[in-house]
Formats: sequence, structure tokens, C-alpha cells
Amino acid sequence: MSPATQDFYETLGVKKSASTDDIKKAYRKLARKHHPDLNPGDKSAEKRFKEINEAYEVLSDSKKKTEYDQFGTSAFNGSQGFGAGGFGGGGAEDIFSDLFGNFRHEQSSLKGADLATQLDISLEEAYNGVTKSITLTREVQCKTCSGTGAESSNTCSSCKGSGSVKQSRGIFRLSQPCPACRGRGRIITKSCKTCRGNGSTVATETIKVKIPPGANTGSRVKLRGMGGIGSQGSPSGDLYIELTVKPHPMFKRDGNHIYVEVPVTIVEAILGGKIKVPTLDGPVTMTLPPGTDSGKKFRLKGKGIPNKKTGISGDEFALIKIVVPKKVSKKAKAALEEIEKAYKE
Repeated sequence: MSPATQDFYETLGVKKSASTDDIKKAYRKLARKHHPDLNPGDKSAEKRFKEINEAYEVLSDSKKKTEYDQFGTSAFNGSQGFGAGGFGGGGAEDIFSDLFGNFRHEQSSLKGADLATQLDISLEEAYNGVTKSITLTREVQCKTCSGTGAESSNTCSSCKGSGSVKQSRGIFRLSQPCPACRGRGRIITKSCKTCRGNGSTVATETIKVKIPPGANTGSRVKLRGMGGIGSQGSPSGDLYIELTVKPHPMFKRDGNHIYVEVPVTIVEAILGGKIKVPTLDGPVTMTLPPGTDSGKKFRLKGKGIPNKKTGISGDEFALIKIVVPKKVSKKAKAALEEIEKAYKE
């Protein structure tokens, strides 16, 4: 398809009403997919790449885009053209410098995959912090061959042992993994018997995980380098441990606050006095004022869960619950009847 017959909007897969950002995003995606350095020997990719750049050169420039919308490609027949190599130097060159700069970084850092697992902890462990042991099965570097996959090998003649080759195309210079040695820098002459040339083996490990105080359901602990093994000597991925705090039979958690029901007798509620209140730190003594109603809430400052970032603890709220005896003696009944007479209301 020549510029004279090319529909630039169709080439980039965008509508005529597309914004500048939409055009730029479409161009990035297509240019990376069809770049000749990523499709060596593919003539159709090279042609498609040229068409994509011709379309972007016009649609990314507001003035050229307006002329194209009015007059089509005929507006560019003559002196304006598309520039050397099928596209101008400005926008396309800048965007490719950014695009393939990132690509070179990705090629040189083939970090291993991140892994994830789940771990249950108690509310007390979330409050105090804890170190737990977990068993993990993952790919690790083969110890026999130190990850090379080789029992014996020779330096790759194509890349001279660097593991990468550089190619130039116009203004672009890309570094790619050497196809001869697959980026290893060496040609295997005899595969490692332990890993059969893979460079990695599967191992089961028991590791320690330190969980700081303040963890909640959904919190994640990151263990750097404990994920999948990296390629071509790159670092391993990370392991993310997602925590679930198990429900507690006594305490209820709301954020960093704790709620607990405290049972009291009728006499304690009427007369008041000292009562024991359970906390995650152990029982504390609280003064119950006379005439306390059931459902009354008292705050114990700083007895909640510590904040992971600030270390400041939430509060505990004690909810008073008057417990009524199921059976009473005649003497107790008479006493209660006397109390009943005291209720003027």
C-alpha cells in the first residue's frame, strides 16, 4: 500500500476522532510488533513498519493531520513528503528512542517470575508480630553447573561470549540476545547431567518469614529473590506472601481497633466496681461506674492493633453485657423483688 492509497487511520487502527494520546498508544503497540529488528527476514513486517510510521508522522502532527483530513494524502505529494526512510525525524524518532530504550532494558534484565503463596496467622500474631516457617517448592539454580546448563562448553564465536549481538537499522541500534547461544555467551558441548541442560532444578525449601506487628487480611510480605529463577544470569523474581488473619473467638477487629464483650452481673452493673477486661496484652482492671447499662461501651486507649507504618496502636472497646442468671433461690428472688421496688421509673 503506497502513501497515495493508504488510509492512515485504518493503518493505526484508530477512529478519525481519536485523541493524540490514543494515536500515540496505537503507534507504540504496532511499531514494536512490526519493527524489522524484531522480525528479521520478514519483508511484510518491514513494509508494514514503514506504513505505520508514515501514518504516525502525519496524524501525530496537528497541522499535517488537519491537511490530511481535508485533502487526503495528496496534501503531501511534493516537497513535504514523508522524509528519508519513509518518515520524518521529529516525533517518530523521539518515540522510538524511548520505546526501544525500554526494550533494551527489558532484554538485558530477564528477571525471573514473581511467585505468590498464602499464609494464615492468628490475631495475637498480627498484634505482636511473628516469625513463621513456610515450605516452598520452586525452581532454583542448578548447583552442579551453577546455572549454565553445561558440563562442558565453548565460548560462542558469534557474540564472543557477551551473550548479545547489536544490530543497526537507520537511526536505531538494538542489543538482542545472541541467537547462536541463546544469550548464554557459551555453546554447550555437553549438557549437565543434573539439570539436563536447563540450568535449573526444582527444590523444596523451608524458609523463615518475619511478619511485623499490624498485619491484616490482605497484607503482603515480600521476600526478594525467592521467586522464579531468572534467565541468562538475571536475578530471580520475588515471593509475595499474602496473609489471612483468622477470626478470633473473643475479639472482633475493625481496622486497628478491637472490640470485646465483657459479661457482668446485675449487681456489678448496679453497684459498679473493679472488673477484669481481656486484651491482646493480657487482662487489665477497669472501673465500672454504678448504674451501667448493658451495651455501654468503654474505650481502652492504645490497646488495639499497632499501625504498620506509624507504630501507633488503635484502641480496644469493651462492650458491657449484663448476664442474667437462669435460676435463682427464694432468698435471691426476694432480694431482687426489693431491688425492683427501687425502680421509680
